[in-house]
Amino acid sequence: MKFKLPNLISAIAIFAFVGNSYAQESPKYDYTEAFKPFFYPQTGTETRSASGQPGHKYWQNSADYQLNVSLNEANNELTGSAEITYTNNSPDQLGFLWLQLDQNLFAKDSRGNAVVPLSGSRNGAHGETFDGGYKIKSVKYDGKDVKYTITDTRMQIDLPNDLKANGGVAKLKIEYSFISPKYGSDRMGVEDTKNGKIFTLAQWYPRMCVYDDVMGWNTLPYLGASEFYLEYGTLSANITVPANHYVVASGELLNEKEVYSKEEINRWNEARKSDKTVMIHPESELRKGSNSGTKTWKFKIEKARDFAWASSSAFIIDAARINLPSGKKSLAISAYPVESAGDKAWGRSTEYTKAAIEHYSGKWFEYPYPAATNVAGNEGGMEYPGIVFCHRASKGADLWGVTDHEFGHTWFPMIVGSNERVFAWMDEGFNTFINELSTEAFNKGEYYHKQDISKIGPFVQSDNFEQIMVGPDNMKERSIGVLAYFKPGVGLGILRETILGPEKFDKAFKTYVHRWAFKHPTPWDFFHTMENVSGEELNWFWRGWFMNKWKVDQAVKNVKPVNGDFKNGAQITVENIGQLPMPTTVLITFKDGTSQTVKLPVEVWKRNTEWTFQIDSTKEVTNVKLDPQSIVPDINPKNNAWPN
Repeated sequence: MKFKLPNLISAIAIFAFVGNSYAQESPKYDYTEAFKPFFYPQTGTETRSASGQPGHKYWQNSADYQLNVSLNEANNELTGSAEITYTNNSPDQLGFLWLQLDQNLFAKDSRGNAVVPLSGSRNGAHGETFDGGYKIKSVKYDGKDVKYTITDTRMQIDLPNDLKANGGVAKLKIEYSFISPKYGSDRMGVEDTKNGKIFTLAQWYPRMCVYDDVMGWNTLPYLGASEFYLEYGTLSANITVPANHYVVASGELLNEKEVYSKEEINRWNEARKSDKTVMIHPESELRKGSNSGTKTWKFKIEKARDFAWASSSAFIIDAARINLPSGKKSLAISAYPVESAGDKAWGRSTEYTKAAIEHYSGKWFEYPYPAATNVAGNEGGMEYPGIVFCHRASKGADLWGVTDHEFGHTWFPMIVGSNERVFAWMDEGFNTFINELSTEAFNKGEYYHKQDISKIGPFVQSDNFEQIMVGPDNMKERSIGVLAYFKPGVGLGILRETILGPEKFDKAFKTYVHRWAFKHPTPWDFFHTMENVSGEELNWFWRGWFMNKWKVDQAVKNVKPVNGDFKNGAQITVENIGQLPMPTTVLITFKDGTSQTVKLPVEVWKRNTEWTFQIDSTKEVTNVKLDPQSIVPDINPKNNAWPN
């Protein structure tokens, strides 16, 4: 999901927070607290190794879906059935199953509606009045009716017999319907255009809750702000829509000869061979073809945790080939209305999609799906396996940014399946971080603006925000953009550029992705992996940046010549004032214009609050400055130089 923060932070926002940050009383540095042992809550287990990798008896359950759905365009209603094959790979017998019914967020009496403030919210249905939520027609287990209980956005199914451990299989069939909100908590919706409605459909079928080795059943209700935690499997869908609609969806289209014309199929084949965008369904062919009856589109996606789709008579569709490191190919696809067309807008969407997927595939892990589809809807930006929804009014740098961000989510959390409902920073923050690298790489930095990290310290470390590790439903909505996206993204940048260095960081981060691809990591698995692969002690950083609201504040305390004369060298004293230590880089400038850089490792601060070092020089020192590359978010830049 995309929170719009141009260049991540605006100068206005920074200066608005600076005064508060300086005025607030910060704890003095305590090195025993910063570096104290026993950071990790437990040692390794059979399921999760202390090294950060899955344990030798790691398990997770799986859910395969056969989905059948029909769209009634006139009243925005979906009617469908979900046949679920659920495999219990856990060592526990299960007497009941839990499912998510996320559409119930839009029921009038939902908990999500209850927490929308009078001032409004990004979440919910923006005040739309309609008969929202699931209408459950039937629930069957192994072909027979079964007892179930619905509580807000959850359904509990009581089983006639315990589901066996270590491979027991349950077969469910749920028949349902619901009316789609026009604005669905910025994740789905219905958008009117001059050539017809655009339906962007997500959270549209009952989905299994995760049963894991950390919490057992994960049943937190869907309130709108927090996202999702889902099991992996194979998902197939038969989607019946008006005959003049075009459908794009997660995964591979299985029946193109039944839904596309011969000429359109020829264009698809051309696109599969082309690095340039090929028009599949151009503006000139809108409103042509049958306007009566229906068509059924069939899709399938494997190793996925969700399925989404979009349907419209207004879609212009284009595509191009995606080249993957292994030599395999995928397909970049864009679907948008004529109002969004043009070289400065969605006419470049497929180019952006292709570039993002190719970059992330080369740097972290190869893209696993047969297509990557960008859809213009009324969402600010929302991600699903193989398909994303971005706002139809986006263009230029904004369209690149939201496209890159939403497809970056393929890696976090579509491949690395963390628990978004609790740890939003593990998908949004990680993704924000990799977006910086991909934007720098795209088209020779066409949209790249290097962040001056030194200027954002007062903002991201303000006491006005909660801690990063607070879940998105447990923080002020205005804090989510900073705490789920920006601050953890900045933190990973600091870890890469200041603490570990790019080579060591990239190796550890890539190892984390490969270890936990299509699995369910916790924050501790990430922390353990980064430390074990890099070989560095990092608990002080996790403790300060993620668990607490510790501040970075280092200072040049004193500069004096040795024995009263710079010809004998100089002694420089630096001080760690804030509770979060950091490796310290000191730039010393001499009167003749030359300079020298001294790097102090973080270990200097393991038993000191200040540190004096000597430089052997015969030249007069005229200036001393900390963090000369502006890569550390110090809350008080005024004390970072001598003379002040």
